Formats: sequence, structure tokens, C-alpha cells
Amino acid sequence: MNLPARNLSVTGVSLWIAIVIAFVLDAHPPLAAASSAPHPRIRAKAASRGKARVKPKSKRCQEPAARGAAGRGRKRQKARTCTTKGSGKDASKRSSGSPRRTPIPPRGAPRNASPGMPGSESGPATGLDPRESPGAAGTPSDPATPIGAATIEPPAAGPAESPPPQPGEPKAPGEAPFRFFSATSLWNEPLPEDASVDPTSVDVMSAFDEEIATEEQAHDGPWINTTSYSIPVYTVPAGQPTVPVVLDSEVDPPLSSAWSAVPLPPTAVPAVGHDGSLVVWQPSTDRLWEFHQLIHEGNAWMASWGGAIQNVSSDRGVYGTEAWPGAQPWWGISASSLSLVGGLITLEDLEKGQINHALEIAIPHVRAGVFASPAQRTDGKTGGALSLPEGARLRLDPHLNLAALHLPRLTLMMAEAAQRYGIFITDGSSDVEFFAQDPTPTGTNPYIGASGYFEGKHPYQILESFPWHHLQLMKMELHSKTAGTKASS
Repeated sequence: MNLPARNLSVTGVSLWIAIVIAFVLDAHPPLAAASSAPHPRIRAKAASRGKARVKPKSKRCQEPAARGAAGRGRKRQKARTCTTKGSGKDASKRSSGSPRRTPIPPRGAPRNASPGMPGSESGPATGLDPRESPGAAGTPSDPATPIGAATIEPPAAGPAESPPPQPGEPKAPGEAPFRFFSATSLWNEPLPEDASVDPTSVDVMSAFDEEIATEEQAHDGPWINTTSYSIPVYTVPAGQPTVPVVLDSEVDPPLSSAWSAVPLPPTAVPAVGHDGSLVVWQPSTDRLWEFHQLIHEGNAWMASWGGAIQNVSSDRGVYGTEAWPGAQPWWGISASSLSLVGGLITLEDLEKGQINHALEIAIPHVRAGVFASPAQRTDGKTGGALSLPEGARLRLDPHLNLAALHLPRLTLMMAEAAQRYGIFITDGSSDVEFFAQDPTPTGTNPYIGASGYFEGKHPYQILESFPWHHLQLMKMELHSKTAGTKASS
């Protein structure tokens, strides 16, 4: 090969340098390894990848609890799809981490009876459940039925949004919505303006205000349960065929007898969530049945606990011996034995813009060891006199001018009811929750969307302007959990 002398000299020098470098690296192999390795800090960072370097998204979720692992009373241990806080949300319910408790068996039953009676801790945390927005207000097929539609099968693909009538508008005489139980029942009789306030009201409600402030800051609550962990009401006609519902986790012959012929529609669907609540209401017989953890397996319906009430129109709305032949104070889904439907915000309430009965709420930190009349029992676990007991009744200061607060329509409706009739503590939960009728039986959802009852907002946003600081605790008549009727454990 003929190369110019200038190129040959350059080539020779390059070859000589390469030989020297190879000799050095062969004598010192660690230098070669070090030349290709990253800096120790870089190695440390690389080693940490895949561990905790990526900040986890804020979400709370709960694995599904086994059926029958509940205690007596309504206890909403959320088992639902996890959703990331701050991600796409609808007007829905959130997850909970509340443990369920062991039930108290009926008198005469062994203490280790199969657990399955509803408990009473519920509640949301963060994140929103997409299942909390199916269903809505529809027109009942039977014009005599007051609320809900009994024979409409919920669509498999999920109900559509339906714009409801605007709540809060003036009502013409005679348009008051239907309400369950006697006009003089604890749910329906207005509180006198001069009703006695409990001596502990200021201190107890101050502690409650702190809970509200904590939930508002976290956007966890307060909340309104609608399409999960609430109550679907199936209003059935006189000719609805009956089926037996098996009481599958307790021994209570009178309750089994009450469930031996229930006019339960074959297409009935219990509420989404571990509780699986459902109410059947038959106006023609003036009877209702309520179920906890209702399921349909094979050709059989079964539920772990619940109750039944005859003569609903004259009943006081709390379970006792008069509710049904052989009934006991430990019947019912709520942990306090107050009926599920007494304080429920019904679809008819919303359609007519008026809540003409008391409300019910579930709260965190239920007082242990005692319950207040009209409750029959409790599952409270929080010590201290500043916790609210189940059965306690709250009300908004009767002198508060609600019109001057310019509240959202639904918030105003609820505030008016809280001022006139009050709010009963019926259950425990992981945050403060009201209950509005589950619209799933109607196949539409009147809560969501800009024209819905939540006005395109989340329930906690609707309740941000509720005048919590003006709530009073009415005078309580307390009973020991061990001294009176059976109470939930």
C-alpha cells in the first residue's frame, strides 16, 4: 500500500499510543471496570428505582369483605373499585376502611351465632366510586305507589342521567310528599321551638364541628349516599307474587316467619356495596320488609339480617315488639334499630322540593356503652362524653334565618328539615353521611349532571354551606348498653 509519508507518520504515532493504552489496561483491570461504571450516587439512585421513588397516588380502597362477616346494624365497609383522588369523579360515594364487628345474637341464641347481622360503621374516605352514580328518579308504574318503581329492572349497562324537577321551589297546598310511619312518629313530628337542649350540647357539638372541619379539609365528607350504601325502595302492588327470603346467618323464628312470604320482585337489586340493603314496601297491605346482605342464589333469596313492620302508617318507625308478631328490639338493619326509611331523603321529597320528616346520619366515633332514646341498641366503640351516642337527635337552631344564607336548593331543603324535625344518629361510619334514596330501581340517576339534584357537584361540595356550627344536641335520655334491650357489639 502506497501512503504518503505524512500519513504514514501519523498512522505510526496512533498505533504506538494504542499499544501503550492496551498495556496499561491489561496491567490494571480495575481501572477498565471503573471507567465504564456510574458514579456511586448514580448507582444508589438506580438501585432505588422501582421501590418507593414514585410517589403513590392518593387513593383509598378496600378489598371486598366476606358475606356474613358483619355485625348487627348497618356497617358500610366499602368494597369497591379504587379511584384516584383528584381524578375524574362523579357524584358518588367513596371507600371506607371501617372494620365490621361481631354481632349480638338474639336473646336465647348462643353468643357464637353465625355473624351476619348488619353492623354500623360506614363511610367514605377519599376517591369516588363510579358505581355511586347509577339509577334515578323515574315514574312509578303504579300511580298509587308513593316512591320508587318496583317492577323496573335496572339496565345492565348502567342507567342514564335524567334531569329532575328543580327542588326547593314553592309548593302548592296538598303537595307534601309521602312519608313513612305515623304523623306523630319520631320521624314526622316537628320539634317544638322550645324543645330542651342537652346540657352537654355546647361541648359535644364543638367536638362534632372539629370532625366536620377535618372532613371538609380532606374533601372526604360530609357525604350523601345515593347509588351505593344507601337504600333502594321497591314499592310493589297488591298482586305482587310472594317469595320466601331465608334468614341464613341467625336463628330468629319470628323474623323467619315474617320473611316467609315477601312480595319481592324477581328483578330486585340490592344496594351496591357489602351491606346489600333493600326495602320492600307494599302500600296495599301497609307492610314493609328490610334486608341486609340480600342475595339471590339459584332459585332462593336469602339475607343475613333485617326486619319487617306491619301497620306502617301507624308505626313509630323504630323496631320493637309492636312492629310484627314476635318482633324484638334488635331487629332492623341500622345499629340503633331505627328503621332505614324513616330518615331517608326520598325521590318524592326531591321531586316535590320538600323534606317533611327528620333526617338520619351515620357518624364516626359513636359513643360506646350507651344509646339515647329512641334507639334500642348501639355498636359504639368510642369512649368519652364528647362523642355522640346512637339515637341522639340534633337540630339546627330554630332562630337561624336560613333564607339569609343563600344555600343551594338541596342544602336548603336539608337544612329546613334539620331545623323543623331534626337529625337522628342511626349508625357509625368513617365520616358523616346522609342517606338519599337509591334510584337504581328506576333505571335513571337524578343526582348527577348540571341539572341533577347535586347541581354538577360532589355531595361534599353541596354540604360545604350547610350551617353545621348552628346544630344543637337535644336533651338525651341515655340507656346503658347492658342494662336495657340488646345492643349491637
